[in-house]
Amino acid sequence: MQRKHAFTSIIKSLSCVLLIIGATAQAADTKANPAGTWTWTQPGRNGGADRTNSLTLKMEDSKLTGKISAPGRGGQSAETAITDAKVDGDTLSFTVVREFNGNSMTNKYSGKISADKITGKMESARNGQPQSRDWEARRSDDKK
Repeated sequence: MQRKHAFTSIIKSLSCVLLIIGATAQAADTKANPAGTWTWTQPGRNGGADRTNSLTLKMEDSKLTGKISAPGRGGQSAETAITDAKVDGDTLSFTVVREFNGNSMTNKYSGKISADKITGKMESARNGQPQSRDWEARRSDDKK
C-alpha cells in the first residue's frame, strides 16, 4: 500500500515538473509584436514647444521595417526610413540617419516592448560628443 502511494506521489511530481517546463517554454517562445504606429513627445529645442514623433513599424516574416516622422526645423515633419532594425524577444533596435545641408546625423534607438509601450534609449553624437536620451512610445489604436 505504501509503495502505491509513493508511486502516485512520483507521478504527480513528474506531471508538475512537465507542466512547469511546458509553460516556461511557451513563455519563452512568445515574442512581442512591434508592428503598428508608436508616438512620443520630446522637449522642443531651446525651451520651445514639445515635439511629437511617430514611428511606424511593420513585421514581414521575421524582418522589421519602418519609418519615423519627426518635426524638423521650421515645424515641417520629415519622414525617414529606419535601418538596421532588429527584434529579439521583447527588445528592438534600429538606426535613423538624417541628412540636411550636406551633413548627416545618426540616431541609434533601442528599447523594450511591453504590451503597448516601448521604453528605451536614443544615442547620437553632436559635435563629436556622445549624447543619450530616454524615450517612451505608446502604440496608437491603429494596430497594423
